[in-house]
Amino acid sequence: MPYWYWAVFGAVLAVIEVVVPAMVCIWLAAAALGVAAISWRYPGLAWEHQALIFAVLAIASVALGRTAFAHTRASASDRHLNRRAESYIGRMFTLDGAIVDGRGRLRVDDTVWLVAGPDLPAGTRVRVIGAENTLLRVEPI
Repeated sequence: MPYWYWAVFGAVLAVIEVVVPAMVCIWLAAAALGVAAISWRYPGLAWEHQALIFAVLAIASVALGRTAFAHTRASASDRHLNRRAESYIGRMFTLDGAIVDGRGRLRVDDTVWLVAGPDLPAGTRVRVIGAENTLLRVEPI
């Protein structure tokens, strides 16, 4: 196959990666462009050899890419990114207002949360033991 087949195939894979970012097609595009360079240098290379070279380069580039970018995966602290209330479980705070009849309010950073727990006076240190939507369950320390 002519080298430009592989070059076009690599370019198409690169465009697919831009449209659907998955960090897979880019490595396949690199492998296809590698085969394009090799088949440009050795124009008489049989298509079977080109396909074999592509397979080897594709496996190698995907493996190297996954290894190189393994540190960019979501960390354990990102698990609660969109579940903010759950990220407070286990943390300790001081009540701004009293908990009366099992309900109260707690200011955490720039947000006021509804809290549920035993009746407690303002200023009591509490630990968050659970979260349900916008309600934090607390207990005194």
